[in-house]
Amino acid sequence: MGNDTKEIKMAKKLKEPTQRQLRVGEEIRHILADIFMRRDFDDQILGDVSITVTEVDVAPDMRNATAYVSPLGGSIIEADIITELNKQTYIFSKAIAKRLTMKFTPKIKFSSDNRFDYADKIENLLKKI
Repeated sequence: MGNDTKEIKMAKKLKEPTQRQLRVGEEIRHILADIFMRRDFDDQILGDVSITVTEVDVAPDMRNATAYVSPLGGSIIEADIITELNKQTYIFSKAIAKRLTMKFTPKIKFSSDNRFDYADKIENLLKKI
């Protein structure tokens, strides 16, 4: 019986996101993309960099969200951009709260999207074979 309980707990951890989580994540992604496109933030470091929001994962409790971003061009290191975005989450949270019709606005955390790098790595490994 002990193994069955562990398997159920593992299955819950690996559970797919609900339709609501996906919908809210996509809505937040659109809002953030609009903010970055319009440059609705005041920051000298981020001023000359185009930022793409590739995905937003919302936690099951809808209180936290991780926005995966990828900077395009510019001469600034990606880690610096992520750090700067995380310092200014209040600006983005305020803008999201104005446009999102939910009781609570999810707390946003920015993270680097490494999927493209990972895909290139896999592709290069497959070419070697």
